[in-house]
Amino acid sequence: MKKYLLTLLTFFILTCVQAKDYSLLSPSENIEVIVSVNEQTTYSVLLNEIEIISSSPVSLELQSGEIFGRNSKVKKSKSVSVNEQIKPVVQRKYSVIENNYNQLTLTFKDYALQFRVFDEGVAYRWISELDGTYNVVSEEATFNFNANYNIWFPEEESMFTHQEREYLRLKLSDVGEDRFCSTGMLVDCGNNTKVYISESDLINYPGMFLKGMKDNLYGLAGKFAGVVLEAQQRGDRNVAPTKYAEYIAECFGPRSFPWRAILITENDAELVQSELIYKLGSELKIENTDWIKPGKVAWDWWNANNIYGVDFKSGVNTETYKYYIDFASEYGLEYIILDEGWYHLEDIMKVVDEIDIKELVAYGNEKNVGVILWVVWKALDDKLKEALNQFEEWGIKGIKIDFMQRDDQWMVSFYEKIARECANRKLLVDYHGAYKPTGLDRAYPNVISYEGLKGLENTKWSNLPDPEHNVTLPFIRMVAGPMDYTPGAMLNATKTNFQQVFTEPMSPGTRCHQLAMYVVFESPLQMLADNPSNYYREPECMEFLSPVPSVWDDTKVLAAKVSDYIAVARRSGNTWYVGAMTDWDARSLDLDLSFLEEGNYSMRIWKDGVNADKHAGDFAQEKLTVNSSSKIKVDLAAGGGWAAIISKD
Repeated sequence: MKKYLLTLLTFFILTCVQAKDYSLLSPSENIEVIVSVNEQTTYSVLLNEIEIISSSPVSLELQSGEIFGRNSKVKKSKSVSVNEQIKPVVQRKYSVIENNYNQLTLTFKDYALQFRVFDEGVAYRWISELDGTYNVVSEEATFNFNANYNIWFPEEESMFTHQEREYLRLKLSDVGEDRFCSTGMLVDCGNNTKVYISESDLINYPGMFLKGMKDNLYGLAGKFAGVVLEAQQRGDRNVAPTKYAEYIAECFGPRSFPWRAILITENDAELVQSELIYKLGSELKIENTDWIKPGKVAWDWWNANNIYGVDFKSGVNTETYKYYIDFASEYGLEYIILDEGWYHLEDIMKVVDEIDIKELVAYGNEKNVGVILWVVWKALDDKLKEALNQFEEWGIKGIKIDFMQRDDQWMVSFYEKIARECANRKLLVDYHGAYKPTGLDRAYPNVISYEGLKGLENTKWSNLPDPEHNVTLPFIRMVAGPMDYTPGAMLNATKTNFQQVFTEPMSPGTRCHQLAMYVVFESPLQMLADNPSNYYREPECMEFLSPVPSVWDDTKVLAAKVSDYIAVARRSGNTWYVGAMTDWDARSLDLDLSFLEEGNYSMRIWKDGVNADKHAGDFAQEKLTVNSSSKIKVDLAAGGGWAAIISKD
């Protein structure tokens, strides 16, 4: 017995000696991460000395049996501080991004675990030093909370998904191990504190979903698709996995793995202002970026090419798209898109007889309007170099690639391949049928926008997105990066009057709700989704939609509450643009214009009309003289909006 007790005591002492906690503070010391290395490696996160994420295990299991983060001994720890500026090629929020953080790297025998702590959050990733080939069986990424908090949960039914989800309002305990969601997702920790969970620098590795945990009702754990072994073509565009491997990634040699990103805020506005996901992305991989040109786009598919007042039959034909080019040219839009129908879906090299691509490109060049082509990913991949070379020869400016619906390792690598191959041919890329942004746009700024959200196209067959969904998106989906929501509906309806009409769609909410989206929603390739005939009938609205930029030098959030309302001011050059949106509740907001520099400014306003509660298309205009001392009261109808241009007198 004495020998047994002595052995047990020796084991206990050795365990205590080996176990060690490492602490890392953010630059302003408001956030602290504590990493504990023992039989398990865990981390916890504190905000102002209050625990936000409790002890959460992390590990990476290889098929060889080795497990990063288990029974490990730290060989070396190294801390560094970084204070730098990033000047993005495409300015989504800011012309200059401050990138300040403290970094801790714990080095083990074959790998390292790295943490970065910013004033806005925490991120960690694994780094492998192994040579040769090896497979990752699973990754343990956990996020444990200490109470049954409310969450915004974009629930998924399958990992074969467009990630166009509604944000369900649940509690952590509602999830369970059988339910899962795509990322990012948001946790309300009370006292105005929110925690946003997502990932960045997702390269050659599956994307992360989040599921509930069996042994922790208040915890979330990563869920990853296995390597796809077999897939089946379903119809003319869907390719669904039918067999997965028992491992999630095939790796070769030393590599870093994706960042697990945790954004922590005490003010909802900070979610909208954050560039954390972008900052964690890989650095620029394109040498020449001068050709990358953001802009606005006349889009055909939502409005079903339903133009009118012309002397030709509208549809997918050359005359219709010349009409779009004329419209784009008149109002200074940089691009038009040819969406579904311009080629035979079974072969991307077979253009339909009704379309003359060369003629359209030449006509667009005369009018200073570029042409972008929609493509199904599989049809493109079947003839990738042949098709992209043809697009380059035609003078196409970019592609809108659709229906990927996967983020397994192969598909994630496909995203990077498309970004690289298109950059080599000076083509922009807009990902549709896609997962959320994960920092790829920093490495490849020709990746100009993403879908991965329930956007305006859904109103053709659904009651969503509605205004409440619209004022949720900036605080969750938009935190990840640009989102191709495709705003701009000129047929607008109250909650009572809204109907689903596929060929002549409308939007729930007011006209000014739609106008405000061009300031609130970020997309360097921003669509005008309605048809040109409707825009020609609305010259007062085009006085806003024509000059409003798609990229910004600065961003200020003036009012914000997740799922309730938002007001944002953005600067382009010396001009400020302001957009405000509300959910289905009418409300008033008081906007402080102290962000303006000295002097007087002219403010031109587009606001909900007095009858917008009955006729959602009702709007009014107003002009004011304002300065940095001005306070502006904004009255928003149910589902309403407000937009303004502030220019120097």
